[in-house]
Amino acid sequence: MQTASTNICERMGYSLLNFKRVTVKGCHLCNKSICEISLQLNIPRSTVSGVITKWKQLGTAATQP
Repeated sequence: MQTASTNICERMGYSLLNFKRVTVKGCHLCNKSICEISLQLNIPRSTVSGVITKWKQLGTAATQP
């Protein structure tokens, strides 16, 4: 049985929650570097870069069908 203190991202594997995607976007808009965002949110730099690139190209970072 999982406790309430278990990190939800750990339970979901490497997939980012919408909250983290929005947080990456917000940090980018505040002129934080990809490295700074990665360290602050504890997610890989390649993932941060992918979220930012996807947002710039598609206008959204949400998972597409």
